[in-house]
Amino acid sequence: MTSTTATPITETPTGAASTSADAIISVRDLTVAFGSRRVLDGLNLDVARGEILGFVGASGAGKSVLMRTIIGLVPKVSGTIEVFGTDLDGGDKERRDVERRWGILFQHGALFSSLNVRQNIQFPVREYLKVSERLLDEITMAKLTMVGLKPEVADRYPSELSGGMIKRVALARALALDPEIVFLDEPTSGLDPIGAGDFDELVRTLQRTLGLTVFMVTHDLDSLHTACDRIAVLGNGKIIAQGTMADMLASQHPWLREYFHGKRARAVIG
Repeated sequence: MTSTTATPITETPTGAASTSADAIISVRDLTVAFGSRRVLDGLNLDVARGEILGFVGASGAGKSVLMRTIIGLVPKVSGTIEVFGTDLDGGDKERRDVERRWGILFQHGALFSSLNVRQNIQFPVREYLKVSERLLDEITMAKLTMVGLKPEVADRYPSELSGGMIKRVALARALALDPEIVFLDEPTSGLDPIGAGDFDELVRTLQRTLGLTVFMVTHDLDSLHTACDRIAVLGNGKIIAQGTMADMLASQHPWLREYFHGKRARAVIG
């Protein structure tokens, strides 16, 4: 696997993380709580420009919560989040300018069921830009081609698509505004092994050709092995490990050993 890996960042005893010079996303001392339960507790994380970061942790640990907090769907208790060097607690205009530069693929695709594929892909373009219908259609066809779908898919509705096609349409929508960052929430969930492998290769190809930075929340060991440059592990509300797959396999941390050397890991390390 070709890697554009940045130097691994590790948590210090005080919970502070060293700053990556080329960080495109920088999270510092982030705390998120639901009632009295702290899901994220002083979390620190940098995502380097141009890398695919795989974000993993136990079920319910808060993997998707971090992603949703970064993009503004979950409020934080404290801490700072900077994207492209902009503090997301700044003004509405600054935040909107940043949001224009990222795309999001939610778990299960989250397509609008009442809109066809064409309308789903065009939705973010209509929200942020004023362009002609002709250009909207050109963008739609270009993005469908980019994710490996045929033009005739444009007039189908989500109910007429397979699980794999839904994921690809959702990715096409995430790419509609030519983003610099793409957030992927469990992108291979629900796909068969062949479909998941094809999707991993698609993400890797797009990252290489478009220069994307990819933040991938996943539990898929094969995705971590084949698609990700670096892995960050969430535990007890903090980042407990960061590094390459080789770093994960060499770690003596009990949870990492169980996760990366368990029965499900045989295909990865065998």
